[in-house]
Amino acid sequence: MLGKSVSHYFSFEFLAPLVFRFWHKMKASGLPICLLSAAFYLFWTPSAGLKTLHLGSCVITTNLQEMRNGFSEIRDSVQAKDEVIDIRILRKTESLQDTKPADQCCLLRHVLRLYLDRVFKNYQTPDHHILRKTSSLANSFLTIKKDLRLCHAHMTCSCGEEATEKYSQILSHFEELTPQAAVVKALGELDILLQWMEEME
Repeated sequence: MLGKSVSHYFSFEFLAPLVFRFWHKMKASGLPICLLSAAFYLFWTPSAGLKTLHLGSCVITTNLQEMRNGFSEIRDSVQAKDEVIDIRILRKTESLQDTKPADQCCLLRHVLRLYLDRVFKNYQTPDHHILRKTSSLANSFLTIKKDLRLCHAHMTCSCGEEATEKYSQILSHFEELTPQAAVVKALGELDILLQWMEEME
């Protein structure tokens, strides 16, 4: 099941009447005020971990903390299987931070497509917990990619020379390795990609 985009919110005008009807109904039931306050807080507080990414003219919102938490549960197991220590796929010279703003959206869109088409689909492990976590991460990536595609449709995610060149370099590093070794290394470097996104302002 594909994850729902976190960039879509109910408006205050829609939520407010529902919240206050819920509050009065619960109050009439005689519940202690502390429980009512807790219910109100949980209902009204926005999701933690949301991050707004400014990629040139494309602005999206995603839950990076949720992805970080999911990856942290499998990181050690995944990275332990990476036997190639002298090659890195995601290098600082190709990072989002070192890319001009106009090309950041395009570069991220291509990197996410690489992960969706060639990493998550081809990662092999008998560990069902890891498979569940990678599936969840793939869904999160797919949601971000859809948002970036909308930016592309609205002409705010164009692909310039720098984005094309940097993605070609990343793909070249990926294809230096055997297919399964590349998949393992790319998945193990997911924390680098998440850090790139975390540092976008």
